[in-house]
Amino acid sequence: MQLYTIGFTRKSAQRFFELLRTSGAKRVVDVRLHNTSQISGFAKQDDLRWFLRELCGMDYVHRTDLSPSPELLAAWHAHEIDWPTYERRFQALLRERRVETTVPKSLLADACLLCSEHTPEHCHRRLVAEHLSDVWGDVVITHLV
Repeated sequence: MQLYTIGFTRKSAQRFFELLRTSGAKRVVDVRLHNTSQISGFAKQDDLRWFLRELCGMDYVHRTDLSPSPELLAAWHAHEIDWPTYERRFQALLRERRVETTVPKSLLADACLLCSEHTPEHCHRRLVAEHLSDVWGDVVITHLV
């Protein structure tokens, strides 16, 4: 199973949609907790749904069960916790939510997890992809940057 990830910041709309269009992904699964902020620009939920359909022929799904909790996200943004702490807490949250059983594998097959961070190193989309790869065992992860 192929699973892609992408962040939209520090990418032009052209680069962002070209990466998606040429990736082989069939849908974008938005794993942001908040997807309607003005900061999101072309990646705001309703605009993104339209752009993906029209420019890439892709579906769009928003899954907050693959997002951090509001408290965890706030602690990270406020620099109250470091990355290793965030990572441990988010991984525990994924296990608690049992996302490997509640999110259909068919939804994520040939899908691309979307978040805002430019690269996957300090982004929960990477943690989601790695968690699913660990529990499902047949996931090939490709980060689009």
